[in-house]
Amino acid sequence: MKNKILVVDDVPGWIRFHTNNLNSLGIENIRIDTAQSAIEALNKIELELDSPYDVIFTDMQMESNYLPKLAGEWLIEQIQMFKEYKNSKIVIVSASPSIERIAQKYNVLYAPKYIIRNADAEIYRNFLLPD
Repeated sequence: MKNKILVVDDVPGWIRFHTNNLNSLGIENIRIDTAQSAIEALNKIELELDSPYDVIFTDMQMESNYLPKLAGEWLIEQIQMFKEYKNSKIVIVSASPSIERIAQKYNVLYAPKYIIRNADAEIYRNFLLPD
């Protein structure tokens, strides 16, 4: 099972929500790092090249520096340029109406926030299990 996770969202409440749900799964040796912007996430990702994150959960709509792309889409592009992250799972968790299209474009997983918000914490386990 995966155990090194990065949660990226500009809303502290969503970071707490994801972190609490992940911690409630009872996974041993879990490490959850957080970032409140795409650029902060990229800095953490670069610092972890020797031991990449297993799973990265990212929001789409954060800072507007990357228009016309959403910040989360820009972040996914950056992550996928690192060969060290080729085996890492990326999960879009967003209220953006374009998440399915973006997920398909980059071959990543996704879950709308309204589903995550109303689901049992066990839904996170699906994203952590090996393919």
